[in-house]
Formats: sequence, structure tokens, C-alpha cells
Amino acid sequence: MLRLIAAIIARDLRLALRRPADLVAVLFFFVIVASLFPLGVGPETALLRQLAPGVLWVGALLATLLSLPRLFADDFRDGTLEQLALSPHPLGLMVLGKVIAHWLCAGLPLALLAPVLGLQFDLSADALWVLTFSILLGTPALSGIGAIGAGLTLGLRGGGVLLSLLVLPLYIPVLIFGAGAVEATVSGLGAGAHLSLLAALTVGGVVFAPWAAALALKIALE
Repeated sequence: MLRLIAAIIARDLRLALRRPADLVAVLFFFVIVASLFPLGVGPETALLRQLAPGVLWVGALLATLLSLPRLFADDFRDGTLEQLALSPHPLGLMVLGKVIAHWLCAGLPLALLAPVLGLQFDLSADALWVLTFSILLGTPALSGIGAIGAGLTLGLRGGGVLLSLLVLPLYIPVLIFGAGAVEATVSGLGAGAHLSLLAALTVGGVVFAPWAAALALKIALE
């Protein structure tokens, strides 16, 4: 089973490397969203520190959402998804591989870029570390939950808009605890409770969401 998941991850990563524009678009969107707020708000450092957790986490969330419509769309168009569904292996494990590959292409680069953008908000070293760790910890949940929405809207006209309407309410707990961890660090409080809840959401999103997404894909393929 691990070999199957690794094969799916390797395949999706190879396909992503053939389309570097998609990855650049996600990162560029994150940079633009995070950079416009300091320019619009002004140079007041106290206000920037207060806005930083929410702005950076909303930017990461929207950047992840931007890449979700392509999660299954290409495989659906060329018939690969039907072949995966007809294979003797559980479809949920294959979806798990695609979710991990999506996180490696979208969530991980966002986490690595976050501390650089956090410097614009005059965040301390501790806050930058928590920001990076919270995005690193929370984005797998965004990919897992987003896979459910991508499966439900697969093949629908205007599926991108519908995907946003389905997924965004489910993203709210991840946003609250992710931004709350950074805000607690900026305020001098411990971020342990927020990070623990964020880890629980990630475990649920990675372990259970792929199986729900697999059911949604089977419905879309019928």
C-alpha cells in the first residue's frame, strides 16, 4: 500500500513539474495578498503585528484553494481517473497519494515562503517560527478537505465557484486555530493549545477525507 501511495505521489509530482506555471501562480498569489495589506494599512508596526496572523493565513488558505480545481480535473479528462477507479487497489489510498502530492506542491512551498512575508509585518522570531509551523501543520488539512470538494464538483460547469462555496466553510476551523496560534505567540501566550487542535484537524483531514473524496469521485464517474 505504501508503494502504491508513493507511486501516485511520484506521478503527480512529475506532472506538476511539467506545469511550473501552476506552482508559480499559487506562490505569486500568496505574495500579492500578503504584500498588499502592509502597503494599504501603513507603517504602524503595532497594527501590522495584529493583522499579520489573519492576513497571512487567509492568503495561504486562498492560495491553496486556487490550486484545488486541477486536483482531479486532468485525470478526469484523459480517462486516468476511471482507470484508477477500476483498479483492484482502494481508491481512497490513491486519493491520499494525490492529496499528499498536492500538499507538497502547494502547502509546503507556502509554509517555506511564509516567514519571508512575515517580516513585512514586523513579526518576532518566535512568531515567525509559529507561523511557519502552523501553516506547515495546517495545510495538509486544507488539501484533504479540499479533495472532498474537488471530487463533488468534478465535471460540473462552474465547478470552481461551487468548490469555493463548499470548501470555505469547512476551512474556517483550520483558519481560526492556525491564525490563533500566531496571534497567541504575538500576545505572549502559549500557542500549544491552538497547534494541538490544528494537528487534530490535520489528522482527520488526511486520514478520513481521502475516503470521503473517493466516494465523491465514484459518484462523479457514474
